[in-house]
Amino acid sequence: MEILDPLIRLKDAHSKGIIPDDVYDLTIERFPITVAGINRIEKASGIRYPVAYVDPSLVISSSDPNSYQYGILFARTIPVMFEEKFQVVIQISAPLVAYGLKGTIHAILAHEFLHFLELIRKISKMDLLSDEISGNLFENVYSDETRLFEPKAVFKDRTLLNHITKRFPAGFRDFKLEDKVMKFWADRNLPKSNISLDRNTVKLPVESLSKIKLDPAFLLKIEQLEEKSSKISKKRLY
Repeated sequence: MEILDPLIRLKDAHSKGIIPDDVYDLTIERFPITVAGINRIEKASGIRYPVAYVDPSLVISSSDPNSYQYGILFARTIPVMFEEKFQVVIQISAPLVAYGLKGTIHAILAHEFLHFLELIRKISKMDLLSDEISGNLFENVYSDETRLFEPKAVFKDRTLLNHITKRFPAGFRDFKLEDKVMKFWADRNLPKSNISLDRNTVKLPVESLSKIKLDPAFLLKIEQLEEKSSKISKKRLY
């Protein structure tokens, strides 16, 4: 399910009049920051970034639909079975591209990349449980509670590491960015989708899991990163 143009959904929403000109132009103008972030992550890790695309909506997640407490999901790592083929897709929200600072965009892209590695690791070990089955994979997001690879083990880029550790001490919050997004996106009634937190997990049918073929060289690299990560974690503990 190769998405050839990562901006195709944004362009489509703009041509239908769902996304106004000013927001569209700003997102297109700032998209190279995202591309630079992906290139940077590939260079710092030596691993190809998964397919990514810009979603023309603000994704809001809450534990309870009646609650005023919510979080903005600026990007999501989504596993997809498409015509018997398995692929991981990174969905990047247009508000992040339009209003995020460069360091924030790169940190979020790197964070999703760590989710991608963790997801491949779990699939290679058949670690995703069968009770996590769901029909529509696009409705499900990778859970943030799972143990991520240590950024230091994965990325050889000090500035990128600083961005990640500064912005993800425990979950991501950027109040300035959130205020901007609420003002320039939500308050203008631009597209918004709500996801409940209990649906914020990977759900892949077992029969699909058994059909997934992963590149052995990639799996070896993931094993090495896992080993490196556990050494770094242990060092921190003692």
